[in-house]
Amino acid sequence: MFNVGDLIIYSSLGICRIDNICEQTYNGTTRKYYVIQPVEDKNLTIHNPVDNDQVVMLGMINREDALEILESFKEKGIRWIDKGHDRTKEYTDIVKTGNRKEISRIINTLMRKKFDADRNGKKLGDPDRRLLSSIQNILFKELAIALNTSFESIFEKTTRYIQVKN
Repeated sequence: MFNVGDLIIYSSLGICRIDNICEQTYNGTTRKYYVIQPVEDKNLTIHNPVDNDQVVMLGMINREDALEILESFKEKGIRWIDKGHDRTKEYTDIVKTGNRKEISRIINTLMRKKFDADRNGKKLGDPDRRLLSSIQNILFKELAIALNTSFESIFEKTTRYIQVKN
């Protein structure tokens, strides 16, 4: 269970803060809820049942795990799947698990494909580009917090690692 003030990763919204934990009644059922606010959207408040297992809510990673994930960009990413629809489904299913190491492997692969496409005067396909942007935004911000640095610094470092290997 999380505590008030904790930073968490909430589903596809990214980094959020637990502002409150309270009981609320909806449709005659009283449950305990987290009151959650995305750190980048002060106008949005989410009420999520504490016992909801349908939404991925994860505590922030620690420094050691963040360093390991960052170093993983020196190696190849996840297996590339040629069929776009199959690739999107498999990668999205992995993202839904919340496993940051696997998510970083997806980012790694998509960044490498984007680098190759850019180098050859092409563009990464829209589904891949959208997925990359979404998961990169969340993971790199989390890494930045864990490593007490900036998103830009994480982005630059991973880009260097990838460009050296390409």
